[in-house]
Amino acid sequence: MSDITVVLGFDMETDIGSFTPFYEGVQRGTPAILEVLGKHGATATFFFTGDAARKNPVATRQARAAGHEVGCHALYHETVGEPLFDIPNVPPLLPEEVPHRLQVATEWVAAVVGERPVSFRAPRLFGSTAMIVALEQLGYVADSSYPLYFYRERLTPYHPSRSDWTQPGDLRIVELPNFADLTLESKDPYGRDRDQWPRFRTEGAEALLRHVDNYCRYCRARGVEPFLSFYLHPWEFCEMPQGEIHYGEGSVRPDPFIVRNCGPYALEQLDRLIGLLKARGAVFYQARQAAERWR
Repeated sequence: MSDITVVLGFDMETDIGSFTPFYEGVQRGTPAILEVLGKHGATATFFFTGDAARKNPVATRQARAAGHEVGCHALYHETVGEPLFDIPNVPPLLPEEVPHRLQVATEWVAAVVGERPVSFRAPRLFGSTAMIVALEQLGYVADSSYPLYFYRERLTPYHPSRSDWTQPGDLRIVELPNFADLTLESKDPYGRDRDQWPRFRTEGAEALLRHVDNYCRYCRARGVEPFLSFYLHPWEFCEMPQGEIHYGEGSVRPDPFIVRNCGPYALEQLDRLIGLLKARGAVFYQARQAAERWR
């Protein structure tokens, strides 16, 4: 086994998540991401919402043609699981709605890329047991929705329980925890300041790597091989509007950290981060490949 296993996941969604209906990031950010990955020989998983794949078939097929995995990120950038905290005007789906919408999302992505996705990530890492059971029934092999910053228990991939997705069980699907620095003493009620996102562009690659090193020591002290799943977004690699964004019949104003340093600086830091991880002996896997290792 490698010293560090890394899964790079890009959540292919509308710009700034649920704040806009635009796809500048998917259209312009995807080629830039692919160039950086190709430079380092690193593989990744691109989690497309069904809507993003349908409206951006060129970018979807570009990611697959470059040898990367195309996964699913729900139908729209919606709350398919149980919310950890409130997002204005983004109510969660009812549990009984989840199976059908995940089925449609799977079909939309498959129709564009020519094969069914087998890896999933919930928008905002808001997962649930109903979601995991539905993914199992749809034949998914990997889910990367577990927010380590919040639950703080599962350090490595595991088979979840059909009665509680955050606990080990007998489902075939493999849950891939998303990296967070558990050595930090959190000052946030949800533990979000332990999370890795969006440190790579708000603080820089070197700052994020210090958290990687902290977490790797944390894992090794417990006899666990470090497993690092990152979630990033294509819109982070394009300049995003600062301040108020108007569309339709109103406007929104994201918190400043959400759009800080998007564009060339973020791309430079992604390049730097991958190089630093490689220097630490990291080996890069697609989500489905990681699930196969831990199956």
